[in-house]
Amino acid sequence: MDWDYLRYIHALAIGGTLAKAGELLGVHQTTVLRRLDQMEEALGVQFFERSRDGLQLTPVGETAFREAERLTVAMENLERKLVGQDSAPVGKVRLAAEDAMMNQLLSPILAELVREFPDIELEVLTDNDVANLSHREADLTLRPENKPQATLEGERIAAIESAVYASAQYCRRNRGMDIDNHPEQCVWIIPDETFSHLATGRWYRRHLKQVPSAIRCNSLQSMYALASSGAGLAVLPCYLGESTKELRRLSEPLEGESVDLWLHVNQDTQQMARVRIVMEYLVERLQSLHSLIEPGPTFSAT
Repeated sequence: MDWDYLRYIHALAIGGTLAKAGELLGVHQTTVLRRLDQMEEALGVQFFERSRDGLQLTPVGETAFREAERLTVAMENLERKLVGQDSAPVGKVRLAAEDAMMNQLLSPILAELVREFPDIELEVLTDNDVANLSHREADLTLRPENKPQATLEGERIAAIESAVYASAQYCRRNRGMDIDNHPEQCVWIIPDETFSHLATGRWYRRHLKQVPSAIRCNSLQSMYALASSGAGLAVLPCYLGESTKELRRLSEPLEGESVDLWLHVNQDTQQMARVRIVMEYLVERLQSLHSLIEPGPTFSAT
């Protein structure tokens, strides 16, 4: 008897219908029906009575179901034992994040991590937009998103706030600037169309439509570097602006433009000890930076 038969019998008995059994097994109900027909034909027995109301176990089916239950418990116990043996934080952990987050938020944390857990081998994947990186490529993915997919497991870190920043040098050269009433008098560093996923895109469209002088960038890291060098004003995540001594915050955090920061874990590897340890470590350290990522309204434009 094919052991896979018991898996289908178990799902059919629990679900009670072909459709619900398909949901439990992750296959279409037609596949379930085909497998049920194959099982009963191959063994010459009937496991279920079929009716318009669903499926009912026959005496033979009840015997098979009891064995399926026993094997299910045994497999779960085996899985727990195997996972328990992988308790040492040893091996590779892949982490994906945007370039700016890696440079400003994660780098110091990861430096501490590798010192504390020298047997963990980190592999870092970066991109201007971490959405370009498949979740299956990484064990852990740090990304900004307000509505993560329901199938994703993870921890919310904080709400990323953004504000207008400029270097102290630019502020001294333009002491009379009025960014609220006359933003067109300033040079603005803004994202181009290829970088449209920024949470602050709505703010740009509302406030900077008529700005004649702008530097367009295809990465947040470039915007940050240009603003720090005194090229102009930029809307930046507060975790970048607040931690850079060359920059001054010129506005309150932009109302309605925040985005949640999540650390997601790959469901295929989340039970590995090394992945759990790195995730817990990152969540604790990142949440300790709450005031940097999500600062209060007080700022100084001097």
